[in-house]
Amino acid sequence: MAKKTLPKAIRSSVNRGDSPAADSRISEPVPEGTKYVGARPAASISTTDVAELAAYERKVGARKLVERFSLWSGVAGLLPVPVVDLAAVGGVQLQMLRRLSQIYRVPFSKNRGKAILASFAGTMIPASTGLGVASIIKAVPVAGTAIGALTTPALSVGATYVIGMAFIEHFASGGTLLDFEPPDYREFIKAETASGKTS
Repeated sequence: MAKKTLPKAIRSSVNRGDSPAADSRISEPVPEGTKYVGARPAASISTTDVAELAAYERKVGARKLVERFSLWSGVAGLLPVPVVDLAAVGGVQLQMLRRLSQIYRVPFSKNRGKAILASFAGTMIPASTGLGVASIIKAVPVAGTAIGALTTPALSVGATYVIGMAFIEHFASGGTLLDFEPPDYREFIKAETASGKTS
């Protein structure tokens, strides 16, 4: 039985390497000297625009970090042992402060960070005071444990968020840990607390 040949129109171009015109139907050759045209150059961007963009991106990253650490402090607040939960929340807040210092390239001191967080929590944020009370309530059997388990995580999330946002504002304005004064941020904290209650 003889092998049938396919009609010319159906044969693949690989089998038909005899004419260069056949290959031109598949892809057109690029004429010599032709240059590919890339994207048009962007309009000139000033250094202030670049700096503002970098500051914006840094602030967005810092806010995401604060939100993440706020959730972690809520998890730490779930610990059933009184005072241990406060220590865990304080550790999360200190770690958040260290990471914010890295984002804003501010020198970090663990002792200074602890002192600032203690003064911040004790005098400025009502949620922090409530956090201590909620932790102590966990010592009461059954009812105290249930109340503490409900209130401590919520209060720790709120306190950590407000502290983080205050430090973002402070670092973004060029401040450091050495010149941070919690009373300077009293109005900011009130506004953040109020916005948290309304949302």
